[in-house]
Amino acid sequence: MLRYLSDSPLRALVTAATNKVEAFNGFSDWVRFGQNGTVAANDPVEQEKDVKFTSLLANLVIFHNTLDIADVVRELQAEGRPVDPLDLAQVSPYLTEHIKRFGEYSTHELGITPDAYDARLDVDFSMLGDDDKAA
Repeated sequence: MLRYLSDSPLRALVTAATNKVEAFNGFSDWVRFGQNGTVAANDPVEQEKDVKFTSLLANLVIFHNTLDIADVVRELQAEGRPVDPLDLAQVSPYLTEHIKRFGEYSTHELGITPDAYDARLDVDFSMLGDDDKAA
């Protein structure tokens, strides 16, 4: 405890990690709609299913948001605009504005196989690693 109190970089690291976890929990709560976030059954099996399905749904939305962010970055680069990795590191995949939880959803696209996604971005993130080592 004394090390935590006396070590400012350690406190910053713990605070950053805590903020990331809390942001994910808030996002998961938003994704999980119905019954105001309460588990209706007192059955441990049903509770475990609820937690797993909520995590799965949250991770799927995060993956979709990440693909959308990568597409926007590629578009900016194609237009000749520079993408600063420090700016990109501040972008969160916990976006909700474009999601219609209770909106209309079409099912005609379910049989369409999506294109393979390109996970590579032409952004040099090596400078971010130096900051992590210093903290």
